[in-house]
Amino acid sequence: MASPSLSVVMPVYNALPFLDASIISILNQSFSDFEFVILNDASTDGSDGLLREWEQRDRRIRVIESTQKLGLAGSSNLVVSTSRAKIVARMDADDVSHPDRLKRQLEILTSYPDVVAVGTLCDGIDAAGRRTRPRDRWRIVRRSMYIPFPHGSAMFRREAFDRAGGYREEFVSGEDQNFFLRMTELGRVVTLPDVLYHFRYHTDNTTVLSSARAVQVNGNGHSPDLTSLYLLGSMRLWSGHAPRISPQIVARKVSGLNWQTIVAIASASLGTMSPAVLRLALRSAIRARDSVASLRVKDGRPYEWRLK
Repeated sequence: MASPSLSVVMPVYNALPFLDASIISILNQSFSDFEFVILNDASTDGSDGLLREWEQRDRRIRVIESTQKLGLAGSSNLVVSTSRAKIVARMDADDVSHPDRLKRQLEILTSYPDVVAVGTLCDGIDAAGRRTRPRDRWRIVRRSMYIPFPHGSAMFRREAFDRAGGYREEFVSGEDQNFFLRMTELGRVVTLPDVLYHFRYHTDNTTVLSSARAVQVNGNGHSPDLTSLYLLGSMRLWSGHAPRISPQIVARKVSGLNWQTIVAIASASLGTMSPAVLRLALRSAIRARDSVASLRVKDGRPYEWRLK
């Protein structure tokens, strides 16, 4: 059997409410020469049955099973290891891909041999698929140690993945951040500035669950890590709920008085009083900085991740 041009890989753990939409968004891509490898990571909500139905409906889908829950890093490593193509695209089981996502990313990896991974900008949707968080091109013009694209939007060279050693399974959360940092040592990691991915905010998201676990592991009985608090609060807020992050806890975790400290404490306070007002304020701020970034960003061109 000839190898496909592309392998799309997707770990699944209890993603039943959103699974159909995610799968359909991949099957309806304008680029169609791919295999779709889906790992059922010991789901308990009936996701396994739905995956088997999809496997019977489309020959590109290949479902593999794990009898025990491997977690974020372990399931990601396993599903990539069973892929057959030289280029691998990641997909998350609760998100939605734009129809041209795979085509656009594959064009970048074909045109730029020094690029080892390419992600795309996204917007945010809630559980019902309503757009809740606008795009943010500021992410690709700033310098930051945090990857500017969502993990599920990534496409990378399999050879680079293997050289980097895949995902580090000792990470409770942030395994994607660590992986792409190591990928920058092998070549360029770039982002397409167009919204080709829709990240779904909901309270059962694995980001929430892993961050909650990180709070327990890293908190050591004290106030939790500020990054974990941000992930928890952000996921809840953009899914339409109160962030439930106390400003007192945030104040204990920040050091020194600067604009980031002030914004963090003010956001926690406003989110406690009125989540709707906080969402409105953040949307306005994101749109404003996106507009400023548009002076430097030209749609279609890939932008290299600029580390601090």
